Amino acid sequence: MSVIIYAESENGKIKKSAFELASYGREIANEINVPLIAVTFDQQEVEPLGTYGIEKVIKFNGSSISNFTALQYAENIASIAKENEAKIIILSSSANAKYLAPKLSITLSAGYASNVIAPPEKLQPLTVKRSCFTNKAFNICSLSNEVNIIGLSNNSYEIKESPKSIEVIEKNSSFTETTLKVEKVEKASGKVTIADADVVVSGGRGLKGPEHWHLIEDLADTLGAATACSKPVSDMGWRPHSEHVGQTGKPVASNLYIAIGVSGAIQHLAGVNSSKVKVVINNDPEAPFFKAADYGIVGDAFEVIPQLTKKLKEFKSK
Repeated sequence: MSVIIYAESENGKIKKSAFELASYGREIANEINVPLIAVTFDQQEVEPLGTYGIEKVIKFNGSSISNFTALQYAENIASIAKENEAKIIILSSSANAKYLAPKLSITLSAGYASNVIAPPEKLQPLTVKRSCFTNKAFNICSLSNEVNIIGLSNNSYEIKESPKSIEVIEKNSSFTETTLKVEKVEKASGKVTIADADVVVSGGRGLKGPEHWHLIEDLADTLGAATACSKPVSDMGWRPHSEHVGQTGKPVASNLYIAIGVSGAIQHLAGVNSSKVKVVINNDPEAPFFKAADYGIVGDAFEVIPQLTKKLKEFKSK
């Protein structure tokens, strides 16, 4: 028996979410006294996974898997799960993982619980707590299949070091031929992604135009944060749609979410509710976001943000 995680990587580096999965998986593996195995694709440097409790890494290499294809990845992970008699497989809540999970579930006849936010309450049957209704409620889900898949919600489990010496096994990818072909993948470079960011700085129509977006970028650079925006901002072309967060955009589950000039429409709030601390800066004291925020500043963003950025830079330079 074993517990398996799928450790995602980007630009040759293991993603932070993989360390979160490893820490989460380590707790489960310790409880049932089985090894914890990580599966990677087209990733050379895997040693950091050992810091967080991984004992064995299965590396799939080859040009055929350099670009994510859910069917091919699912078949390879399923083959490792069968080889190692895995009873629990843990995935992240990235867009790729959410696409992969149903295909893997079908391949293994496995149960699947998405948006899981805590360690299992029971292991027989596997019982987990998950968020639902756009993070407005929780439900307790029991999975009775022989093999089960957990989709861990981003930033829901503390990353813990648990050093292990790892065994690395390299394998060639084997999969069913498919007519689907990835021609090109375009990604933003040199920026912190919304999915991986501990801090997200978001702007709304209150900034009055794209020419003022340097205020958001300066603050984000100071904090090492990702930048984001509300739906109206992306619809008006001020910012790319890749930065649109909310119920109809990208979900945010950061440690700190700073909303500047965002009124707080219900669709926006639904997508950022998973953030642990929410700060709003708005000149309208009646803005709905203030009711959902942990901290609020009523003031003109064009005065508050430069002062805040200046103070943060002074603090960091000490």
